[in-house]
Amino acid sequence: MPPFPTIAALHAAYAEGVAPRKILAETYRRLAEIDDPGIFLALVPEAEALEAADALGAFDPAEKPLWGVPFAVKDNLDVAGLPTTASCPDFSYVPSETAPAVARLLAAGAILIGKTNLDQFATGLVGMRTPYPAPRNALNPAWVPGGSSSGSGVAVAHGLVAFALGTDTAGSGRVPAGLNNVVGLKPSLGAVSSRGLLPACRTLDTISVFAGTVADADRVFRIMAGFDAADPYSRDLPLPAQPAGLPPGLRIGVPAGESRRFGGDPLSEAAFDAGLADLAGLTGQAEAIDLAPMFATAALLYDGPWVAERYQAIRPLIESNPDALHPTTRAVIGRAAGFDAADAFAGLYRLAELRRTADALWTRIDVLAVPTYPRPVTRAELEADPIGPNSLLGTYTNFVNLLDLCALAVPSRFRSDGTPSGLTLIAPRGRDGLLAALGARLHAAAGVPIGASRAAVPAPEPGPDSAGPGEIELAVIGAHLSGLPLNGELTGLGARFLRAGTTQADYRLYALPGGPPRRPGLLRVADGTGAAIATEVWALEPAAFGRFVAAIPAPLGIGTLRLADGTTPKGFLVEAEGIGGGTDITGYGGWRRYLAEGAGT
Repeated sequence: MPPFPTIAALHAAYAEGVAPRKILAETYRRLAEIDDPGIFLALVPEAEALEAADALGAFDPAEKPLWGVPFAVKDNLDVAGLPTTASCPDFSYVPSETAPAVARLLAAGAILIGKTNLDQFATGLVGMRTPYPAPRNALNPAWVPGGSSSGSGVAVAHGLVAFALGTDTAGSGRVPAGLNNVVGLKPSLGAVSSRGLLPACRTLDTISVFAGTVADADRVFRIMAGFDAADPYSRDLPLPAQPAGLPPGLRIGVPAGESRRFGGDPLSEAAFDAGLADLAGLTGQAEAIDLAPMFATAALLYDGPWVAERYQAIRPLIESNPDALHPTTRAVIGRAAGFDAADAFAGLYRLAELRRTADALWTRIDVLAVPTYPRPVTRAELEADPIGPNSLLGTYTNFVNLLDLCALAVPSRFRSDGTPSGLTLIAPRGRDGLLAALGARLHAAAGVPIGASRAAVPAPEPGPDSAGPGEIELAVIGAHLSGLPLNGELTGLGARFLRAGTTQADYRLYALPGGPPRRPGLLRVADGTGAAIATEVWALEPAAFGRFVAAIPAPLGIGTLRLADGTTPKGFLVEAEGIGGGTDITGYGGWRRYLAEGAGT
C-alpha cells in the first residue's frame, strides 16, 4: 500500500504488478485497525469489493482512468442495492438505480468501499448531528470532524480511499476537508448531475470531491462532470481544463480589515497569513477586499427562506414523524415554518441585489482566497452550544453557492501548535480549472503531509502549453491579457491560458485613437523595423472562438501571428489605415508595460 493512495501511486503499483486485491485487503485491514464505527454507515462486504476488482480485467488506465481506485460516497447519494439513510434510520430506502455521477466513476474503474456518515439530511457543518456514532476527526479526536460530509473527509484523511464524494450546499464539501487536512473541491453549480442526490437545498446543492491531492480531486470531478438533460438543474457549462501554468497577471483578493474573522484565535490568523505568504510567492501581492456583501449573502441561508428548501426536501417525514429527526436538525429545519411565500420572494430579491454587488468584485480580481474556516471547533464546545460553533465554521463558506461560485479548499501551513489550517480559493462559475492549477501549487508550497499520513504532497505537473484536440489557439496582446479589463471576455467563454511569449521581431504596436480606454493595434511590417511584442496564448473551443471573433470591432481583425517560439496562433491584427492618429508604442515591448509606466491613461 502506498504511503497515501493517490491515483498516481496506485496506478504505479498496479503497473508494477501489484494486484488490486492486495490494495483492497489492506484497505479493509486498516479500517478495522482505525476502529472508528462512525466513518461508514454502509460498508460493501470485502468479498464483493474483491469481485469488483476481478471484474476490471487487465490494467488499462487509458480505458478506465480510475482502474482499481477505491472510493466512498456520502450516504445521501444513491447506490443501487445499498441503503440511502441520509443519517436518519426512519427515512432509509434501498434505491434501484445509482446516481449518474457515481455510475460514471464506477464505469471509469473505481471500486466502491461504502457509504459514509453525515450530518443528518446534510444539515450542518460539524459532523456531529447524527444518531449513529459520529466520525472522529482524523487528526485530533477532540475536534469535530466537520460536516456535513464528515465520513467522507475522515475516510480520505486516513488514506482508506483515494477519494470520496460529498455534497456541498453551505460548505459541506470544504469544512471537513480543512479540518482533516485534505483537499475539498466544490464544483460550479450544475456541472455535475445531481440526480440520485437527496437534496438539502435543491437550487444550491452540488456533489463535491474529497481527495489527498488537487490533481486527484480535479480528475474525479472531470470524470463526473457533464450535462444531464434529465436533471433540471444541470447546466452545460464551459469547463476548461487546468491552464498550462498560472496566467502572469492573475489577480488575487483576500479579506480586508473587519472581513478577517478568526473567532478570536491568533494561531489561526497567523497560519492564514503564512498561507497568504505562500500565495504571494506564486502570484504576487493580493488586494484587500471588503467581504460585507458575501457575509450578508450568507445570512440568507439560514436566517432567510432558503431553510424552507430543506423542509421541502423531507416534508413528508418532518410532517408525519418529526421525532425521527435529530433534535438539532429538527430545530434548524423547523424554522421554515416562520417563513411564507412572500418571504421567499423577498429573499430572492435581496439575493439578486447582493449578487449584483458581489459581481463587481470579479472585475477587480480573478480569485478570492479566504480561510476555509475561522478556527477549529471542539466537541466540547458543540455539546455546550449546538448552533453557535456550526455558524462559526460556515463564515467563509455559506455565501459561495448562493453567489454561483466555484471553490477549492486546500491544506495550508499548520498553526504553531501543529493544528492543520487551510485556504479556500473561490472564483466565478466555470473557473474550476484555474482554481485547480493555483491550488495544486499552493498545496505543494505549504510543505504539509497529506491528511493524517506522513506522505508528501507531490509537485504539481504543468499542463500542456499547446492547444488540445478540438481547441484553437488565440494570441492576445492588449486588454485581453490576464489581469486586464477584457480578460473576462475570454475566461467567460471558457478560454484556458497556455503560455506567455513574444511575437517574432516583425511587428509594431500602436495605441489606437479613441477611448477611453485606449486599444492596442498590432501591425505586421516587412521592412526590418519591427520588434518582438509580448503576448499570451489562450485556447478556445471552436464555438467560443467564433463568438469571440464576431464581437471584434474594426479596424481590428483576426489573422495568423508568427511567434518567437515558432508557433502560429490566431491573433489580433490592425489594418494599416487604422493606425492613423495612433501612437507608436513599439518601444515598450508590449501593452502591459505601456500601461504600467503610466502612458496608458
